[in-house]
Amino acid sequence: MQVAVNTQKVPQPTMYRILFAISIVHLLNDSMQSVIPAIFPILEQSMKLTYVQLGWIAFTLNITSSIMQPLVGWFTDRHSLPFMLPLGMASSLLGMLGLAFASSFEAVLLSVVFIGLGSAAFHPEGSRVAYMAAGDRRGLAQSIFQVGGNSGQSLAPLMTVLIFVPLGQFGAVWFTGVAALAILILLYVSFWYKEQLLYFPRVKKRGKREVNPSRPKKAVIFAIFLLIFLVFARSWFSTGISNYYQFYLINYYGLDVREAQYYIFAFLASGVAGTFMGGPLADRFGKRTVLLFSMLGAAPLALMLPHVSLEWVYPLFIVMGFILLSSFSVSVVYAQELFPGRVGMVSGLIVGLAFGLGALGSVILGKMADIYGLKLVMNFCSALPLLGIATLFLPSDERLREWSKEEYPSHT
Repeated sequence: MQVAVNTQKVPQPTMYRILFAISIVHLLNDSMQSVIPAIFPILEQSMKLTYVQLGWIAFTLNITSSIMQPLVGWFTDRHSLPFMLPLGMASSLLGMLGLAFASSFEAVLLSVVFIGLGSAAFHPEGSRVAYMAAGDRRGLAQSIFQVGGNSGQSLAPLMTVLIFVPLGQFGAVWFTGVAALAILILLYVSFWYKEQLLYFPRVKKRGKREVNPSRPKKAVIFAIFLLIFLVFARSWFSTGISNYYQFYLINYYGLDVREAQYYIFAFLASGVAGTFMGGPLADRFGKRTVLLFSMLGAAPLALMLPHVSLEWVYPLFIVMGFILLSSFSVSVVYAQELFPGRVGMVSGLIVGLAFGLGALGSVILGKMADIYGLKLVMNFCSALPLLGIATLFLPSDERLREWSKEEYPSHT
C-alpha cells in the first residue's frame, strides 16, 4: 500500500495563509490541552489529589489522543475527511465544558477523554494540511504548524496565574469560546483542504511488481522505531519539567504557585522559538544533524538543572528549552520522508504515539515522586537527553533522499 503524490509539473506555491491559519488553530487546540497541567495545582488542593492521580489525568489526556492519532492518520490516508477537523474540535469544546463543572476525579478523567479525542482528530489532519500547503518548504511549513502548538503549550503557566488561581476550576469554561473560534477557522481550512484533494489523492493499491526491492524494509522499520524512542525520551523529559518541576520549585526553593509558573513558562516559551528555528535549520544543515544537536546539546544543561541555585534556573531553562525543542517539527518531517506518502499515519505516530509513551512516563514519574520524592525524579529526568546519542544510528538525510527517489522517481 502506497500513496500517489502530487504529480503536477509545476510545484504548488507555499500557501502561507493556510499555514498560519492551521498554526493558529494548533495554538488554540494545544492551549486547551495545556489547561490540564495548568489546573493541576488547583485540583491538587481542591480535590486533595496525589501526584500519581495527577499523573493519571495527564496520562488519560495524552494516551487518548496518542492511541487514536495513528489510527486517524491511517484511516485518512485512505479516505478523504476534510471536515473531521471542525468535528474533532467540537469534541474538545464538550470536554472543556465538562472540566469546568467536574466535581470528582472520575468526572475530570471523562472530560479529559473528550479533549484527547478532539486532539486526536486534529493533529494528523492538521499536519497533513501543513504538508499540502508547504510547497517546497517542508521544514519551514512544519515549523510554522508546530510553533502554534508549542505556543499553546507554553501558555499553561500563565493560565494558572491569570485564570485558575483567581477563578479556580470554573475558569475552564472560558475555553469553550477558544474551541468555538477554532471551529470557525477550521471550517475555512476544510473548504481549502477539500479543493486540494485533486492534487493529493489517497493511498491506493499497487501491484507487487511496482515495489522497488532496493528499499530496505528492515532499515526503515528500525529507523521509525528509533525515531519514536528519541521523541519519547524528549517528551518524557518535557513532561517531567512541565508537570512536576513546578512542585520542585515550590518544595525546594520556597516559591508559591504563582511564582513557580513563570519559570515553567520560560522553558516552554523558549521552546517555541526553538521549534520555529528548527525547521529552517534542518532545511540548511540536515534533519539528523538538528535531531542530534537538540538532545546532546541540551544534555549538559539538563544535568546541571537539579543542582543549581534559583537564579540560574531562568537562563538554563531559556537555553535548554530552545535547544531541546528545536527538533520538534524536524522529527515529523523526518518521519514523513522516511515513509513518503503516509503523511497522516506517520504524523500520528510521531506526534501521537510517541507523546503517549511520554504520558505513560508522567504516571511513572508521579509514582516515583510519591515514593522517592521530587529530587530523585528531577535527577532521573535530567539524564534523559543523553539518550540522544542514539540519533547517530538513524539513516542520514542523503539516504532518505535516495530511498525517496527509488520509491517515487517522478517526485524528484
